Amino acid sequence: MASKPSPGKEIELTTTSYIVLGLLSIAGEATPYDLKQMVALSVGHFWSLPHSQVYAEPERLTRAGYLSEQRESTGRRRRRYSLTDRGRAAFELWLGVFTAEPYALRDLGLLKLFFGGDVHGLAEAQVELHRAQLAEYEAISAAANDVPQGPRLAIELGIRHERETVRFWEERLADDSA
Repeated sequence: MASKPSPGKEIELTTTSYIVLGLLSIAGEATPYDLKQMVALSVGHFWSLPHSQVYAEPERLTRAGYLSEQRESTGRRRRRYSLTDRGRAAFELWLGVFTAEPYALRDLGLLKLFFGGDVHGLAEAQVELHRAQLAEYEAISAAANDVPQGPRLAIELGIRHERETVRFWEERLADDSA
């Protein structure tokens, strides 16, 4: 049973809104659980957001006319969401606004380093953490056949970031042992 999109109550679109719109532009349709899984496998590597927001956002976007909802008539009666013309237009407009915002780095190891934490201890932990993240990104990249340019370039930037971060912490270990 499909529900008609509402005419479009005005709401403020957030970054979470655009993540949902973007994932649905790729997937075509998805349940909130599907969206949570897609976030974990893609943008969740560089943009954190609570699962509760991913679950709640499709319903909010549907009420405002950005998504349409189709509910299963039997079984678990899951809700499947897809973009409306309004949702696709809003997403495309957002993509066309070029962002000049600074990179937001939230790194607990760096924060502790700033406040005088034990450099050697931090370096040991951080090298392992970032080597593991680098290996994960490299595995994703190696398995990414026929991936669109956007995700491919995003993982490439992630790999470069992790390589440089590993290098930084390895240098701290080398400085400490000299």
